[in-house]
Parts: sequence; structure tokens; C-alpha cells
Amino acid sequence: MAFRNEAIDGLPDDGRQSEMARVICKGLRRMLRSRNLASVTELVLPDGRRADVMALGANGTLAIIEVKSSVADFRADTKWPIYRAHCDRLYFAVSPDMPVGLMPPDAGLIVADAYGAEILREAPEHRLAGATRRALLIRFAQAAADRLHLAYDPESRLS
Repeated sequence: MAFRNEAIDGLPDDGRQSEMARVICKGLRRMLRSRNLASVTELVLPDGRRADVMALGANGTLAIIEVKSSVADFRADTKWPIYRAHCDRLYFAVSPDMPVGLMPPDAGLIVADAYGAEILREAPEHRLAGATRRALLIRFAQAAADRLHLAYDPESRLS
């Protein structure tokens, strides 16, 4: 089943995500929601990089989840350690077919399919500084509000 609808999987249809990444993201976000965590996809961070998924807890904690759709995708990505500066916890989300032994042991691990996800390993916590947290919370809120507005009024897209 294809998940090429931003309203379904939350990913912009910009051609950057594989079908497997979309499937993982759908199940991941279902699990996050079931745990009362809000999430946004493709959040632009202060350094210009994009977090695949950022999750926000009711207590203000922030997690970044890097979605890895294949071994090649994981091996090609060397930027993920930088994400630690932008979250309290860092996870990888992979498909059930991914060899989990490849995933770094100092990050959390989530296995997901189109229907849901399970945390196999919790991520270690490294608390953000107050000013960094505030800046990221504002980014998160603006992205979520903008996306909600565009869902309601697609013709109002900014140039």
C-alpha cells in the first residue's frame, strides 16, 4: 500500500522519502500518539538540518527519531550524532527487516511498520539547556500550526 498522502503519513511529498521510510513513519507516529506525544516530521533545526521526526511530551521533553529505511540509508548518514544537541533523547526507527545490530547502542531503538511501533531500547537522556529547549519548542509549535493551517487552507501556501 502506498502512503503518498501528507495527511496520512505527515511527510511532505518532496521525493526525498522512500516508501519504506513512509511506512516506518506512519507506524512510529501512531505509537507516539498512543503515548500522548505530539510529533512533527521533517522539522528544520536551528543549524538547517532536518529531523525526520520530533516528538514532544507533555512535560516539554523533546525526542528526535531518525528513520532509517535500509542498511544503505543508515551507512550513508553520518550527521545523526549532531541531532543530540537538539533533543533530550535520540532514537532510530527501523523496519522489522533491518538488522538491529547495526544501530548505535548509545541511541534508542524503535521497530515500526505501517500499523505501529515498539521501543526495543530506550534512549539515554541528555537534557537540553533551557534556551535551546525554548527555541526548539517555538520551532515545533510554528511548524505544527503552519501545517494545520495548510491542511485547512491549502491555497494559502507561502512562497
